[in-house]
Amino acid sequence: MEPVSVGLVGAGPWAEMVHAPALAAGPHTRLAGVWACRPEAADELAGRHRAPSFERLEDLFEVSEAIAFSVPPAVQAEIGVLAAKAGKALLLEKPLAADLDGARRLADAIGEAGVASQMVFTFRYSPATTAFLDRARELGPFGGYAANISDALLGGAFSTPWRLERGAVLDVGPHMIDLLDAALGPVVSVRAHGDPLGWVGLLLEHANGAVSEASLCMAARGELPPARVEVYGREGSALLLGSELGDDVFATVTREFADTVRRGGGHPLDARHGLRLQEIIADAERQLG
Repeated sequence: MEPVSVGLVGAGPWAEMVHAPALAAGPHTRLAGVWACRPEAADELAGRHRAPSFERLEDLFEVSEAIAFSVPPAVQAEIGVLAAKAGKALLLEKPLAADLDGARRLADAIGEAGVASQMVFTFRYSPATTAFLDRARELGPFGGYAANISDALLGGAFSTPWRLERGAVLDVGPHMIDLLDAALGPVVSVRAHGDPLGWVGLLLEHANGAVSEASLCMAARGELPPARVEVYGREGSALLLGSELGDDVFATVTREFADTVRRGGGHPLDARHGLRLQEIIADAERQLG
């Protein structure tokens, strides 16, 4: 089967480290080209992977079956609508958008266009996570805990304007909420306290009566532990560490995305899932002020 031709929107650090090399590596995808708001960055990244760069989004759409995004959330929501209307499948980063209105517009556009979508919740594409979730569901789970603690806001490639403004809830919150949601059942309510630019605590209630907590921080210093998710139940406990994910996560992302495109949709981590998580995040951010 021919690889899916995927155009890349964005040429920042994450696109450089992850998206472009994985999409170009194949065998399930082919990097069809790169567009970015900084043409010189698009030129450099595309050239490194022997792909064209484009000054016009329409030209990237023209040569692509699907579009992958590595841009700030607000930009993803805006350009994602255009890509969906152009009939392109979408590989989307978390969070789906910068706010709930943007997430709804994008999810609606994808639904109206009938195009396939898939989101890059990196934890979910690891065999370690699959094993953890299988184990968690066998436990008769009634509670859990997640923590994602880093120094990302203190400098470096990911100390970007949208992260510096919105902090941990919008950035790492989707990962932890998604894993607790998958392990314990759908989240139906959230209570939040703290400071998104410091430390945030989330108390989550799940549809089956389970309760979980999540601690989020991107402003810690010193030697920091890996992200972790723990689940407890009547039959024991399960633990997932971020250090266990392995190195082939994004190869799995691209393979599954190619399958999603060929099927015309149907991935469990689609834009509708991203919208549901965005609703939880929006509620938490509202409570935090």
